Amino acid sequence: MALLSFERKYRVRGGTLIGGDLFDFWVGPFYVGFFGVTTAIFASLGTALIFYAAAIGPTWNPWLISIAPPDISYGLALAPLREGGFWQVITICAIGAFSSWALREVEICRKLGMGYHVPIAFAVAIFAYVSLVVVRPWLLGAWGFGFPYGIFTHLDWVSNTGYQYLHFHYNPAHMLAVSFFFTTTFALALHGGLILSAVNPDPKGPGNGEVKSPEYEDTFFRDTIGYSVGTLGIHRLGLFLALSAGFWSAICIIISGPLWSRGWPEWWTWWLNLPIWS
Repeated sequence: MALLSFERKYRVRGGTLIGGDLFDFWVGPFYVGFFGVTTAIFASLGTALIFYAAAIGPTWNPWLISIAPPDISYGLALAPLREGGFWQVITICAIGAFSSWALREVEICRKLGMGYHVPIAFAVAIFAYVSLVVVRPWLLGAWGFGFPYGIFTHLDWVSNTGYQYLHFHYNPAHMLAVSFFFTTTFALALHGGLILSAVNPDPKGPGNGEVKSPEYEDTFFRDTIGYSVGTLGIHRLGLFLALSAGFWSAICIIISGPLWSRGWPEWWTWWLNLPIWS
């Protein structure tokens, strides 16, 4: 079915979570909806505040522009705009925009009669962001523990936070996150390479270059590693790997400080002290 003819079948009223028919329409290929409007409002306001905060700063160099969170002394209170208040309002706008976009995806899923895998996956990414700017600072008692909005200053924050715990790569949740990130890229490379090899075969080879069916793909991996997860299974596996990477990356920073304040190598003393080594 052609894409445009299919769109006419699902561009019908209903499926909205809030607002009813108020914003239940499309602008070109884009569905608006109530949460599309709130996304535009939050995103526009947050972007305008970023430019405003940059305008009153010392530079327009995009590498050096930075919007920092309030000083630790403010705790969890609201700070003046020029002393971290901009960061607080921009963070609220960002969370509002991200959450609105996810809920807009839910409404589109309801119209299409499909599962909620996409908004759920996006929610994990939102959780990773919120864990950095809300959850961890709240557990530590000050918004100042959030990361600044700037290129170099953000990188400096990551580096300094890592060195604060001596060797951050000894964080067990960090180990899991990195393992899932690398495994995700590995699985995507295997999957992408397999699909390209199946749909773009050698025209001079056996079969005169016709596009191969999934049975060929399954056979390749059975011959290579002894097992093929299948066409549906590889996408389920890819989703699991990607979401696990985002989830454990959020956990690794949440536990650093609120639950463990010393160097991460010290955490492994329980392993070194197991009686099996002696």
